[in-house]
Amino acid sequence: MAVTGRIDGVPSEIWHEEVLAPQFAYEAEHLLGHYVAIEKVLLLEYVRMDLADASGAADLAARLDTLSPDAVRADPEQNMSDISFAVERHVQDGATPPFPAWHVDRSRNDLQACAQLMAARDTLAAVAEDLTTFARAVLALAGRYTETPMPGYTHGQAAQIVSPGFHLAALGAETITALRRMLHTYDECDACPLGSGTMAGQELPWDRARMADLLGFARAQPHALMAVASRTWTTLIAGDLAQYAVVLSRFTTDLMTWAGSDSGFLDLPDELAGISAAMPQKRNFPILERIRGRCAHVAGRAADIAAGQRNTPYSNTVEVSKEAGGQLRVQTDAMRSVLRLAHAVVAGATFRTDRMRAACAEDHLGGFTLANRLTLTYGIPWRTSQIIAGRYVRHAVRRELRPGEPDAALLRDCAAESGHPIDALDALGALLAEAFDVDHGLRAKQSAGSTHPQRVRELLAGQGVELDALGAAWAGHAARRAAAEGRRDAALAVPGRRPA
Repeated sequence: MAVTGRIDGVPSEIWHEEVLAPQFAYEAEHLLGHYVAIEKVLLLEYVRMDLADASGAADLAARLDTLSPDAVRADPEQNMSDISFAVERHVQDGATPPFPAWHVDRSRNDLQACAQLMAARDTLAAVAEDLTTFARAVLALAGRYTETPMPGYTHGQAAQIVSPGFHLAALGAETITALRRMLHTYDECDACPLGSGTMAGQELPWDRARMADLLGFARAQPHALMAVASRTWTTLIAGDLAQYAVVLSRFTTDLMTWAGSDSGFLDLPDELAGISAAMPQKRNFPILERIRGRCAHVAGRAADIAAGQRNTPYSNTVEVSKEAGGQLRVQTDAMRSVLRLAHAVVAGATFRTDRMRAACAEDHLGGFTLANRLTLTYGIPWRTSQIIAGRYVRHAVRRELRPGEPDAALLRDCAAESGHPIDALDALGALLAEAFDVDHGLRAKQSAGSTHPQRVRELLAGQGVELDALGAAWAGHAARRAAAEGRRDAALAVPGRRPA
């Protein structure tokens, strides 16, 4: 049976091999289950509109349940290498012929847009699950190192004393922000295109709200043209993933620095390490390079998806829906790979507390504290206190004085040079000892969100609570999708009929 009367030819070999067959294989693997769900909803609507009886719809539903990637194939002669036509042919070849009105008032445009959006919802939810798992691993690692001093860096230079827990809590916060943003994107995109037709709506009184509900959507997309033409949901999802990939690449850069031989702060197990073929002394961590490299792929695919839509007409086009839209699956696969690798790193990472403490003790990281104390204790204007503290550090470095070797006389001279003489050497010595004490440096900050161990623990506790709430929200979406599937199957069941 021909599928069209408009043309007599079949797709050429080059057209089939280069475009149609790969597209067919992609849709058979990733979209076929969604096509089946949509077809079942259409059957229920035909029954509601008295264009089919329940028994006939159940027969076709049973036939649809036999669809699988192995049951259909791209065939230029039989289905023009198009999966929608292949589904039609598979049903028509069954033991029970379709009722005459089957597929009346139908278009591939909204069917394909709906299947693509359903698949995107599923993959976004899968990424969210991976992100949640990764975030919990980050929080667990951070919780073990809230009281471990390490140098914090600005502009590539050691700046203040922080802790691995403090730094990782920032990664936890960024991950939770990404989850929150993705949840908003899911809600924003959770509008069903089905029932919009080619572009201008449909001629039969389809109950679009019911169809949306039976497919697990929150609502129907109100505007028919927007339903089939817009792929803003692809750029929204791609943008969310790209933003997080950029953030994760920055934290990965920190991990690479910490794991480098110059720092030696971070270690990974042998199972995540590599070697040099020429230098037997080396122990490399190429997994970190892989993570950062794949983050670039995630960000790059977002650019591909946006570029693929730019300057195209606002209608349903293959260029937008398939050529550009297909990159979303590639991007989400890359993102999930990144998260699996990053999870392995975080789960296996340990910090060298001795190396980090030694690095803190080697540098005068308490200069900020010293300036504050000069102002708060002796009433010296703060900018002048900054000058005094800077001069003290400069002279101490030139004299090769370690931070743990306070020189009260030197500080007195620096203060006097700035017009603020202080004669209490014992007090100045105590002030210096406190300002440059490593453990005190970690606890000196008191404000919410600071590196103080208690503040970090509060951050992590709050992040854990928000992760639970976000997890519940994502679980609610999954439950709605599952419930919709149950309603579809129940509505198509015919009493007394044995399941196919």
